[in-house]
Amino acid sequence: MQLASIFFLIGVGLASGAANMYMLIFGRILLGFGVGFGNQAVPLFLSEIAPAKLRGGLNIVFQLMITIGILIANVVNYFTSSIHPYGWRLALGGAGIPALVLLFGSLVICETPTSLIERNKNEEGKATLKKIRGVEDVDEEYNSLVQACEFARQVKDPYRRLMKRESRPPLVIGMLLQLFQQFTGINAIMFYAPVLFQTVGFGNDAALLSAVITGTINVVSTFVGIYFVDRTGRRFLLLQAAVQMLICQLVIGIILAKDLGLTGTLSRPEAIVVVVFVCVYVMGFAWSWGPLGWLIPSETFPLETRTEGYALAVSCNMLFTFVIAQAFLSMLCGMKSGIFFFFSAWIVVMGLFAFFFVPETKGVSIDDIRDSVWKQHWYWKRFMVRGA
Repeated sequence: MQLASIFFLIGVGLASGAANMYMLIFGRILLGFGVGFGNQAVPLFLSEIAPAKLRGGLNIVFQLMITIGILIANVVNYFTSSIHPYGWRLALGGAGIPALVLLFGSLVICETPTSLIERNKNEEGKATLKKIRGVEDVDEEYNSLVQACEFARQVKDPYRRLMKRESRPPLVIGMLLQLFQQFTGINAIMFYAPVLFQTVGFGNDAALLSAVITGTINVVSTFVGIYFVDRTGRRFLLLQAAVQMLICQLVIGIILAKDLGLTGTLSRPEAIVVVVFVCVYVMGFAWSWGPLGWLIPSETFPLETRTEGYALAVSCNMLFTFVIAQAFLSMLCGMKSGIFFFFSAWIVVMGLFAFFFVPETKGVSIDDIRDSVWKQHWYWKRFMVRGA
């Protein structure tokens, strides 16, 4: 997290003060490194410090902060878009504020008990465990962590371990959830909301304002996920939202296919209907595939491959974020309304995957996933080593 904040600060300085395109691009690359470091470290940190019964809700707070960041970015962009010629510098430079918060915050927080014990700081780890649990009697959880760390130390090559058969369930699920998270079409809608809303008949300013509206809905709906994830479980949210998002994508696609000719030819009522269904779509994503794409991989890898496995999952997320971001405008121009049917097909695939292959991890200790989840699952149990 400290390294992430340093990358952010240097990247912000280069991007906002860019004298040429090369400085701007290099600054953005450093910001990308910061995003990668942060997305790797924070969910794992939250999963390792959270008690099992609160792990889902606490981890979704990470996604909540992302949605708040998106909203703030849209608001900043909205107000700086009219400031010439330095509005874009103000927008990029504003990212230095959360980077400073992250830097000072990372200096204040403690290491996780798991990380301390894994590095043979057992007494410090136990003291930290007592501190974050708020009780003195932590022997059962402490002994479980010690046992998991002792087993993890025996694994000399975590990446080779990840390639073994028994590591396949969390690896496959972790990477596919990240892929599916992007192929819901959410980044296409959130990144290019101004283009989308302008296409259906809104003006330039109204398009940016609409992006602010969807950002607000994204934030509010994430609170729904925080409330329900440890009550209804992960699978229910994934499946419910898949149905909700599928209906929204199909309705939007049908309206646009039926009535959208040249840019802005939808009637005002139809344009409003499209915006409403986009908002309902964002709601479903915000309490399901958005946060759970980060939560489930962070809690399903065993300690010996947790860091490496989650790193691969995050890399997969960043890769497909890049693919969608680069391809969406060309796809929108070429496929027009068909792009919504394209994402609808992916939602069907991911819904079926969640139904058949994603196990429930609600309330299960992070270091007990193997015995309580994988060995009990109808399909993944065949990948567990017999007698292990």
